[in-house]
Amino acid sequence: MKKHLPNLITCLNLFCGCLAVYFIFQQKLTIAAYLVALAVAFDFWDGMIARLLHVHSEIGKQLDSLADMVSFGVVPGAMMLQLLKMSLAENTSFGAGAEEWLPFAGFILTIFSALRLAKFNLDTRQTSSFIGVPTPTNTMLMVSFPLILANDTYGLSGIILSPFFLLGITLLFSYLLISEVPLFALKFKNFKWQDNQKQFIFLGLAIVLLSWLNFTAVPLLVAFYVLISLIKPSAI
Repeated sequence: MKKHLPNLITCLNLFCGCLAVYFIFQQKLTIAAYLVALAVAFDFWDGMIARLLHVHSEIGKQLDSLADMVSFGVVPGAMMLQLLKMSLAENTSFGAGAEEWLPFAGFILTIFSALRLAKFNLDTRQTSSFIGVPTPTNTMLMVSFPLILANDTYGLSGIILSPFFLLGITLLFSYLLISEVPLFALKFKNFKWQDNQKQFIFLGLAIVLLSWLNFTAVPLLVAFYVLISLIKPSAI
Protein backbone atom coordinates (compact mmCIF):
# COMPACT_ATOMS: atom_id res chain seq x y z
CA MET A 1 0.00 0.00 0.00
CA LYS A 2 2.75 2.44 0.93
CA LYS A 3 4.24 2.26 -2.56
CA HIS A 4 1.06 3.87 -3.94
CA LEU A 5 1.00 6.78 -1.48
CA PRO A 6 3.33 9.11 -3.46
CA ASN A 7 1.26 8.47 -6.61
CA LEU A 8 -1.93 9.30 -4.72
CA ILE A 9 -0.41 12.62 -3.65
CA THR A 10 0.67 13.26 -7.24
CA CYS A 11 -2.91 12.67 -8.34
CA LEU A 12 -4.06 15.28 -5.81
CA ASN A 13 -1.63 17.71 -7.46
CA LEU A 14 -3.26 16.87 -10.81
CA PHE A 15 -6.77 17.23 -9.38
CA CYS A 16 -5.95 20.69 -8.03
CA GLY A 17 -4.55 21.67 -11.42
CA CYS A 18 -7.73 20.50 -13.17
CA LEU A 19 -9.88 22.47 -10.73
CA ALA A 20 -7.66 25.53 -11.22
CA VAL A 21 -8.18 25.37 -14.99
CA TYR A 22 -11.95 25.16 -14.45
CA PHE A 23 -12.03 28.19 -12.14
CA ILE A 24 -9.76 30.21 -14.44
CA PHE A 25 -12.25 29.85 -17.26
CA GLN A 26 -15.03 30.72 -14.80
CA GLN A 27 -13.03 33.95 -14.21
CA LYS A 28 -12.55 33.05 -10.56
CA LEU A 29 -8.83 33.66 -10.68
CA THR A 30 -8.17 33.96 -6.95
CA ILE A 31 -9.74 30.56 -6.26
CA ALA A 32 -7.53 29.12 -9.01
CA ALA A 33 -4.47 30.73 -7.40
CA TYR A 34 -5.18 29.07 -4.05
CA LEU A 35 -5.64 25.72 -5.80
CA VAL A 36 -2.23 26.16 -7.39
CA ALA A 37 -0.75 26.71 -3.93
CA LEU A 38 -2.24 23.34 -2.93
CA ALA A 39 -0.85 21.74 -6.09
CA VAL A 40 2.63 23.06 -5.24
CA ALA A 41 2.34 21.59 -1.75
CA PHE A 42 1.30 18.19 -3.12
CA ASP A 43 4.11 18.36 -5.69
CA PHE A 44 6.60 18.89 -2.85
CA TRP A 45 5.18 16.14 -0.66
CA ASP A 46 4.95 13.41 -3.27
CA GLY A 47 8.72 13.49 -3.77
CA MET A 48 9.36 13.82 -0.04
CA ILE A 49 7.14 10.85 0.80
CA ALA A 50 8.70 8.76 -1.97
CA ARG A 51 12.18 9.43 -0.56
CA LEU A 52 11.11 8.70 3.02
CA LEU A 53 9.41 5.42 2.06
CA HIS A 54 12.07 4.45 -0.51
CA VAL A 55 9.40 3.73 -3.12
CA HIS A 56 10.74 5.36 -6.26
CA SER A 57 9.23 4.02 -9.48
CA GLU A 58 9.30 4.86 -13.18
CA ILE A 59 5.51 5.19 -13.29
CA GLY A 60 5.68 7.65 -10.39
CA LYS A 61 8.22 9.75 -12.31
CA GLN A 62 6.06 9.79 -15.44
CA LEU A 63 2.87 10.51 -13.48
CA ASP A 64 4.55 13.40 -11.71
CA SER A 65 5.61 14.93 -15.01
CA LEU A 66 2.12 14.56 -16.50
CA ALA A 67 0.50 16.11 -13.42
CA ASP A 68 2.98 18.99 -13.55
CA MET A 69 2.10 19.60 -17.19
CA VAL A 70 -1.46 20.37 -16.13
CA SER A 71 -0.86 22.19 -12.83
CA PHE A 72 2.28 24.04 -13.92
CA GLY A 73 1.91 24.07 -17.69
CA VAL A 74 -1.72 24.51 -18.71
CA VAL A 75 -2.62 26.60 -15.65
CA PRO A 76 -0.08 29.45 -16.12
CA GLY A 77 -0.97 29.69 -19.82
CA ALA A 78 -4.69 29.86 -19.07
CA MET A 79 -4.09 32.37 -16.28
CA MET A 80 -2.07 34.61 -18.58
CA LEU A 81 -4.78 34.34 -21.24
CA GLN A 82 -7.38 35.67 -18.80
CA LEU A 83 -5.08 38.43 -17.53
CA LEU A 84 -4.39 39.54 -21.09
CA LYS A 85 -8.12 39.58 -21.82
CA MET A 86 -8.64 41.78 -18.77
CA SER A 87 -5.82 44.13 -19.77
CA LEU A 88 -6.93 44.46 -23.39
CA ALA A 89 -10.52 45.21 -22.44
CA GLU A 90 -9.40 48.70 -21.44
CA ASN A 91 -6.33 49.13 -23.66
CA THR A 92 -6.50 49.83 -27.40
CA SER A 93 -2.74 50.09 -27.99
CA PHE A 94 -2.76 46.95 -30.16
CA GLY A 95 -5.67 48.09 -32.30
CA ALA A 96 -9.28 47.03 -32.62
CA GLY A 97 -9.93 43.33 -32.32
CA ALA A 98 -6.67 42.57 -30.49
CA GLU A 99 -8.63 41.30 -27.49
CA GLU A 100 -9.93 38.48 -29.72
CA TRP A 101 -6.52 36.98 -30.61
CA LEU A 102 -3.70 38.45 -28.53
CA PRO A 103 -4.67 36.72 -25.22
CA PHE A 104 -3.78 33.37 -26.79
CA ALA A 105 -0.15 34.47 -26.48
CA GLY A 106 -0.52 33.34 -22.87
CA PHE A 107 -0.27 29.75 -24.07
CA ILE A 108 3.34 30.40 -25.06
CA LEU A 109 3.97 29.70 -21.36
CA THR A 110 2.26 26.32 -21.73
CA ILE A 111 4.38 25.39 -24.74
CA PHE A 112 7.64 26.32 -23.03
CA SER A 113 6.56 24.59 -19.82
CA ALA A 114 6.16 21.39 -21.85
CA LEU A 115 9.63 21.90 -23.33
CA ARG A 116 11.00 22.52 -19.84
CA LEU A 117 9.46 19.33 -18.42
CA ALA A 118 10.65 17.22 -21.36
CA LYS A 119 14.14 18.68 -21.01
CA PHE A 120 14.16 18.03 -17.26
CA ASN A 121 13.16 14.39 -17.74
CA LEU A 122 16.14 13.80 -20.03
CA ASP A 123 18.73 16.01 -18.32
CA THR A 124 20.89 13.98 -15.91
CA ARG A 125 22.54 17.17 -14.61
CA GLN A 126 19.45 18.28 -12.65
CA THR A 127 19.54 15.86 -9.73
CA SER A 128 20.23 18.25 -6.83
CA SER A 129 19.69 21.64 -8.53
CA PHE A 130 17.97 23.09 -11.57
CA ILE A 131 18.94 24.47 -14.95
CA GLY A 132 16.30 26.99 -15.94
CA VAL A 133 13.35 28.18 -13.88
CA PRO A 134 11.25 25.26 -12.54
CA THR A 135 7.65 25.15 -13.75
CA PRO A 136 6.14 25.50 -10.22
CA THR A 137 8.14 28.72 -9.69
CA ASN A 138 6.92 30.13 -13.00
CA THR A 139 3.33 29.18 -12.16
CA MET A 140 3.43 30.73 -8.69
CA LEU A 141 4.54 34.00 -10.26
CA MET A 142 1.68 33.99 -12.79
CA VAL A 143 -1.02 33.15 -10.24
CA SER A 144 0.29 35.79 -7.83
CA PHE A 145 -0.96 38.54 -10.16
CA PRO A 146 -4.72 38.06 -9.56
CA LEU A 147 -4.04 37.82 -5.82
CA ILE A 148 -2.15 41.12 -5.94
CA LEU A 149 -4.97 42.68 -7.98
CA ALA A 150 -7.52 41.51 -5.41
CA ASN A 151 -5.48 43.00 -2.54
CA ASP A 152 -3.76 45.93 -4.26
CA THR A 153 -2.38 47.85 -1.31
CA TYR A 154 0.45 49.39 -3.35
CA GLY A 155 -1.41 50.53 -6.47
CA LEU A 156 0.14 47.97 -8.83
CA SER A 157 -3.00 47.24 -10.85
CA GLY A 158 -2.02 49.69 -13.61
CA ILE A 159 1.31 47.91 -14.09
CA ILE A 160 0.00 44.35 -13.88
CA LEU A 161 -2.91 45.04 -16.23
CA SER A 162 -0.65 46.56 -18.87
CA PRO A 163 -0.59 44.24 -21.91
CA PHE A 164 3.03 45.24 -22.50
CA PHE A 165 3.97 44.08 -18.99
CA LEU A 166 2.06 40.81 -19.33
CA LEU A 167 3.51 40.03 -22.77
CA GLY A 168 6.99 40.92 -21.53
CA ILE A 169 6.65 38.59 -18.53
CA THR A 170 5.33 35.84 -20.82
CA LEU A 171 8.30 36.07 -23.17
CA LEU A 172 10.89 36.48 -20.40
CA PHE A 173 9.76 33.48 -18.38
CA SER A 174 9.21 31.34 -21.46
CA TYR A 175 12.91 31.88 -22.14
CA LEU A 176 13.93 31.32 -18.51
CA LEU A 177 12.06 28.00 -18.39
CA ILE A 178 14.39 26.48 -20.99
CA SER A 179 17.49 28.59 -20.31
CA GLU A 180 20.83 27.30 -19.04
CA VAL A 181 20.63 29.49 -15.93
CA PRO A 182 21.70 27.38 -12.89
CA LEU A 183 19.26 27.62 -9.97
CA PHE A 184 19.42 26.05 -6.54
CA ALA A 185 16.73 23.67 -5.30
CA LEU A 186 14.95 24.22 -1.99
CA LYS A 187 16.13 20.86 -0.69
CA PHE A 188 18.10 20.73 2.56
CA LYS A 189 21.01 18.27 2.61
CA ASN A 190 21.09 18.70 6.39
CA PHE A 191 20.53 21.57 8.81
CA LYS A 192 24.07 23.01 8.68
CA TRP A 193 24.43 26.63 7.59
CA GLN A 194 27.54 25.87 5.54
CA ASP A 195 25.76 23.33 3.34
CA ASN A 196 22.48 25.24 2.92
CA GLN A 197 23.35 28.94 2.84
CA LYS A 198 21.17 29.79 -0.17
CA GLN A 199 18.21 27.84 1.19
CA PHE A 200 18.38 29.53 4.62
CA ILE A 201 18.82 33.00 3.10
CA PHE A 202 15.90 32.48 0.74
CA LEU A 203 13.59 31.11 3.44
CA GLY A 204 14.47 34.03 5.71
CA LEU A 205 13.66 36.50 2.94
CA ALA A 206 10.43 34.66 2.18
CA ILE A 207 9.22 34.84 5.79
CA VAL A 208 10.05 38.55 6.09
CA LEU A 209 8.64 39.62 2.73
CA LEU A 210 5.45 37.55 2.91
CA SER A 211 4.65 38.83 6.40
CA TRP A 212 5.34 42.40 5.28
CA LEU A 213 4.04 42.57 1.71
CA ASN A 214 1.59 39.65 1.55
CA PHE A 215 1.04 38.42 -2.04
CA THR A 216 3.03 41.32 -3.46
CA ALA A 217 6.11 39.55 -2.13
CA VAL A 218 5.80 36.66 -4.60
CA PRO A 219 7.26 38.44 -7.68
CA LEU A 220 10.06 39.80 -5.49
CA LEU A 221 10.80 36.33 -4.13
CA VAL A 222 10.99 34.89 -7.65
CA ALA A 223 13.43 37.67 -8.59
CA PHE A 224 15.51 37.02 -5.44
CA TYR A 225 15.49 33.29 -6.19
CA VAL A 226 17.10 33.90 -9.57
CA LEU A 227 19.54 36.52 -8.22
CA ILE A 228 20.70 34.41 -5.26
CA SER A 229 21.31 31.52 -7.63
CA LEU A 230 23.35 33.72 -9.98
CA ILE A 231 25.54 35.15 -7.20
CA LYS A 232 27.09 31.73 -6.66
CA PRO A 233 25.81 29.28 -9.27
CA SER A 234 25.01 25.79 -8.06
CA ALA A 235 27.39 23.06 -8.99
CA ILE A 236 25.71 20.97 -11.62
